[in-house]
Parts: sequence; C-alpha cells; structure tokens
Amino acid sequence: AGEQESPPGSRFVCTSLPLDAAGTGCPLPPVPMQGGALPPEEELKATVLQLRETVLQQKETIGSQREAIRELTGKLSRCEGADGKSGAGAWKNEVGKGKDTMGDLPRDPAQVIDQLSRTMQTLKDRLESLEHQLRANVSYAALPSDLREMLQRRLADLERQLLSKVAELEDEKSLLHNETSAHRQKTETALNALLERVSELEKGNSAFKSPDEFKVSLPLRTNYLYGKIKKTLPELYAFTVCLWLRSSASPGIGTPFSYAVPGQANEIVLIEWGNNPIELLINDKVAQLPLFISDGKWHHICITWTTRDGMWEAFQDGEKLGTGENLAPWHPIKPGGVLILGQEQDTVGGRFDATQAFVGEMSQFNIWDRVLKAEDIMNIANCSINMPGNIIPWVDNNVDVFGGATKWPVETCEERLLDL
Repeated sequence: AGEQESPPGSRFVCTSLPLDAAGTGCPLPPVPMQGGALPPEEELKATVLQLRETVLQQKETIGSQREAIRELTGKLSRCEGADGKSGAGAWKNEVGKGKDTMGDLPRDPAQVIDQLSRTMQTLKDRLESLEHQLRANVSYAALPSDLREMLQRRLADLERQLLSKVAELEDEKSLLHNETSAHRQKTETALNALLERVSELEKGNSAFKSPDEFKVSLPLRTNYLYGKIKKTLPELYAFTVCLWLRSSASPGIGTPFSYAVPGQANEIVLIEWGNNPIELLINDKVAQLPLFISDGKWHHICITWTTRDGMWEAFQDGEKLGTGENLAPWHPIKPGGVLILGQEQDTVGGRFDATQAFVGEMSQFNIWDRVLKAEDIMNIANCSINMPGNIIPWVDNNVDVFGGATKWPVETCEERLLDL
C-alpha cells in the first residue's frame, strides 16, 4: 500500500501482500485471495479470523507444554517418594506414542544406578525435543522465557535428586558389603571356636573317669615308643618335678623324661642307664640321686632344683633321700623346648637311643615353677591331696603317645600305695 493524500474522514486499511512482495508492510499472515479483491470489511474479518486461529494454536501448544511440565513434576514426586532401601518404584517412561514401564527397581544397586542413568538421559532427550518443538511452532512472544527456565530448573532438580539417589545407593552398597564381611568373619570365628571346643571334648571323651586318671604304658625298649607333652616350659629359676612310675627293667629303667631346647639337648634329663645310678642332668651338668625304683612296684618320685647355688633335693615315696648343690648354679632353664616321656633326646624332639628308653608305666607327671615344701610332697605321695602342676599338669588332652605307647586307666592312688 502507498501513501496518498486522503480527504478528511477517510480510512486506512492494511491490505495483504503476496509472500514475495518487497518492502515493509503490515506483519499479518497472508489471506488467500479468491476471485479478486475483497471489500475492506471482508478483508478485516478474514484477518481477525486468521489471528484468532493463530492464538488458538498458540494456546494448544502452551497447554501441551504445561501437560509435559505436570508429567515431569509427577515423575519427580515419584522419584522423591521411592523407597531407597528396597529400590522399588513404579516408574513409567513415556517415549513417543508407546510407554516403557520400568517396573520394580532391581535389588542389585549397580542395576538400579544404571536404570536411573537411562531414565535421566531419556528425560534430557525429551526436554531437548520439547525445546525444538517450541522453537519450531511457538514464537518467543507467545511462550514466556520463564517457562523454559522453569523446565530447566525442574530438570536440574530431577538431576540432583537422581545423583543423590545414586550416592545413597552407593553408600548402602558399601555398608552392606562391610556388614556382610563383618558378619561372615564373626560367623567363622564362632564356628572355629565351636570346632575347637568339640575337638577338645572329643579328645577328653575317653574311658577315664577324670582327665588325670590315666597312665602311659611303654612296654618295649625301642627308639620309637614315647609320649610327648604338648605344652612347653617358660624360663624357670626353680622347679619341682613329681611323677608316679613303675619299672622292672634292667640294667637301668632308662629315661622317664627329658627336656631339650635348641642348642642344649640335655637341659633337664632324669635317666638311669646301664649299671649307673639314677642321674639328674641340668644344662648337661650331672648329679647322682639316691633313688632305687627298679623293683617292679609303683613309686612316687619328686625332684626339686633352684638356680640359687644349684641346690637340689630327691624324694622317694614322700621321704627326702638326698640333697646337694652346685648343679648348674645360676643357670635359668631355657623356655620353648620339647618335653618327651620315655626317651632321651639327642636333638630337640628326636634322635632317640633304644638303650636309653624307659620301660614301664608312669602317671601324674606334674611340674611346678617353685620348690615345693617337704610336707606338700609327703601329702601328694600319701594321697592326702591332689595338687596339679601349675606349669605342666597331668591331663589327658596334654599328652600324646606315639609308636605303640598307650594310655590306660591308672590304679587309684590308694592302690598304688598298697603296691609299695
């Protein structure tokens, strides 16, 4: 349309121009021309209808976007209400025309994290699609910028919620792993303790009326019959050794017991070898004892020793028969060695000599870390008291036998007394 002088009272009407027309004009959508030019009133009416149709389309687009916002808000609410411990939730993800129902979240935290990541990516893709549709179908004049900002804030909130959920699941996974490891370790410890207790009960479940009422029998002079004390000795500055024994072997009863440590096979040895008298060896030093026990009867033997001046005492059947001094004075008994019943050790725990083996029976082998009083030794020998050793007590599960040596129920203390 051009500018022309018009008489007063005339009207100006905006007329539609073709799409390829140059220059500026009224920015209204083109109105199709049918049969030539229309009267001004018809042109104005067509323009109003076109504007109304455009407004309705924009309203539909805005309504569609509001529906998408409500859907995102609903998904966010379901995310916030999901149970983090069990990982269950009925999340539904609508893609295109169909729906992909995620169903209950798997119990495996790794799968839960993977599905959350896929859901988050799908939501991002949908937002990009929505923005593309907005740019294609809706002018920024019709769609306020705060709507896009609200969508972005919603997505950012959803992303933070998902990341928080992932962190919670990782923490729960780590905590579950730690609790499982601790529970497994506790269970294994309890089972091991139970197995040890059962083993102890099985070993103690013998024919003996009590754990100390047994004897070790060594009937042959060999280098492979012997008993072994499971416990070892600590460092000792004094000791008392007592035992009951019966032997009729000749010449000599052999070695009732020996204690060997690394570097010294004769740390403590009681031996009667050949036609020699009974000898006590400490650190390879020798003292002869006035004991006579090869008559085939039960005898109670006690030997005391202290590092102080190497003082020693020898008791038979409760009576002191000899004493002496200067037997390995100021030499402490070394710890960590091996105690053998019935054999003399040339190396720690081995190299036995059949000519030095004990032949007979023994019982109530006890060791204390002090010198017992003479009256205590007498009371033990005459069966007045039962006094187990505080270092080595005579109990069934502390004595192993090898090579044909056997354990048998022992005669009562009173029966042993009658045998004297």
